[in-house]
Amino acid sequence: MQRIKMIISYDGSAFFGYQVQPNQRTVQSEIEGALKNMHKGSDIRIYASGRTDAGVHAVGQVIHFDSPYKIPASKWKIALNSLLPNDIAIGHAQVVTNDFHARFDVKKKEYRYKIETNQDRDVFTRNYLYHFPYTLDYLSIKEAIKYLVGTHDFTSFCSAKTEVEDKVRTIYEIEFFEDKNGELIFRFVGDGFLYNMIRIMVGTLLEVGQGMKKPIEILEILEAKNRQKAGKTVPGTGLYLWKVYYDN
Repeated sequence: MQRIKMIISYDGSAFFGYQVQPNQRTVQSEIEGALKNMHKGSDIRIYASGRTDAGVHAVGQVIHFDSPYKIPASKWKIALNSLLPNDIAIGHAQVVTNDFHARFDVKKKEYRYKIETNQDRDVFTRNYLYHFPYTLDYLSIKEAIKYLVGTHDFTSFCSAKTEVEDKVRTIYEIEFFEDKNGELIFRFVGDGFLYNMIRIMVGTLLEVGQGMKKPIEILEILEAKNRQKAGKTVPGTGLYLWKVYYDN
């Protein structure tokens, strides 16, 4: 068997998330369907660095799978792209050793959240940016960010539906900036993220930017370990899985 690692991108707008779900269109089901086609009806299971929710996009999601076919990596990319729908693309493929695992070998993940601040809604970007036409204090947001960086129990910043018991995570970097298109970007790099964690952090930081919370209150929210103390969960439409980091 040959193990193939791929970096994929997808527009999450028309998917019910990444993971296979009964009677729903998902990223995993589309890719596994294409691989089944290539393997003449045999099921091929893919493993990803992690799940993304409905409406969430990916620029650098990583998957791996095992195949009995000995195909050059460049041909895997061409073959799969010819079978996949237009909202999924294989950007890179390589043969890796059989001890590589797309999920368990992850060292860091980078997500970005994109916000549009124009007063008028743009119907053509509604699936890719969060429309937030309110005045923000950028300095307060940047001050609040400092309290989130580091190793903390992020119970207050994850959904009550989160199933994992250990809610301690390390955030290595958070950046907040305006890009050349005038979009506001939150950039998060961490060892892992809980269910809805980034979307809740963004919602909370936006409340700080509006003066609804003070930057120092981030410490109180972390200490409370209570979801009700943090801000609202912003929509998934502005969220992108940007890059997954491994040892190599």
